[in-house]
Amino acid sequence: MAQGSNFVDYVKVCCRSGHGGAGSAHLHRDKHTAKGGPDGGDGGRGGHIILKGSHQYWTLLHLKFRKHIIANSGEAGGSALQTGANGKDEILEVPLGTVAKNAETGEVLFEITEDGETKILTPGGKGGLGNWHFKSSTVQTPRFSQPGLPGKEEWIILELKVLADVGLVGFPNAGKSTLLSVVSAAKPEIADYPFTTLVPNLGIVSYRDGKSFVMADIPGIIEGAAEGKGLGHRFLRHIERNSVLLFLVPADTDRTIEEEYNILLNELTAYNPELLDKPKILAISKSDMLDDQLEREMSEQVPKGIPYLFISSVTGKNIQQLKDLIWKEINQ
Repeated sequence: MAQGSNFVDYVKVCCRSGHGGAGSAHLHRDKHTAKGGPDGGDGGRGGHIILKGSHQYWTLLHLKFRKHIIANSGEAGGSALQTGANGKDEILEVPLGTVAKNAETGEVLFEITEDGETKILTPGGKGGLGNWHFKSSTVQTPRFSQPGLPGKEEWIILELKVLADVGLVGFPNAGKSTLLSVVSAAKPEIADYPFTTLVPNLGIVSYRDGKSFVMADIPGIIEGAAEGKGLGHRFLRHIERNSVLLFLVPADTDRTIEEEYNILLNELTAYNPELLDKPKILAISKSDMLDDQLEREMSEQVPKGIPYLFISSVTGKNIQQLKDLIWKEINQ
């Protein structure tokens, strides 16, 4: 299977909630009562379509081929004030970071960010009232009741934005996948050509005293990604949910460090200016090929005001110091 064939971060589904059950217009009769009053019960509520957060899912793959989500209708009310049963709710488990949108208007309805969190996506129709609600001094035997309200049918977009403590931002071949494979147990595909990574990869990074944090390798951004070039436009949204942004610039870049960093920053700004408010760290990767003098010269190219380190995933140079710096930024 191709890389990422089991990673789905966007689905469009048709949701149809259940109709409400009709109220009953029953009049009480038994062998001792020839003309009893109204005793029709209410109809049951139609089934909701509900989203539930689950940390056991990391993709929307299980919903990719399920285009129609249909909940059951409520049952009609009965005699003796019996309320009809509610329609069975349809509960969809989704990974944390899932955003629900109206497909027609693009309006964001809500997002699921916590394990076990539930929110109603498409509400079921309300059940109709039985005839006992309508009795009065002037209408003592109402022979009518309310029908149940119809359910709702709408197209919904479910969009996953990966939740991670730190997101790796860099051009293709900057060494993001290599760094992730070194600091965690993740096994991303690594090769010497651009766009090796086609989907976000997550890894749990072990830290001191049994602590850990989650790192996400976001597919490579190129200049113009915010306008839809390359793969970046599709995956820029995953960066929105990361607490800290770790910019990776390779030591063998054809540009200066500041130029490469500014291009990456401009792409993020063009996509969402709020990303500028996130804590940022700069790591100059592949620095095992540098001597002390070259490091000092390249340090002068680093943008002012951003913490930085020269690292090497191959030799392990400054990897622990990078973890310390990330942990400090996450917990500030």
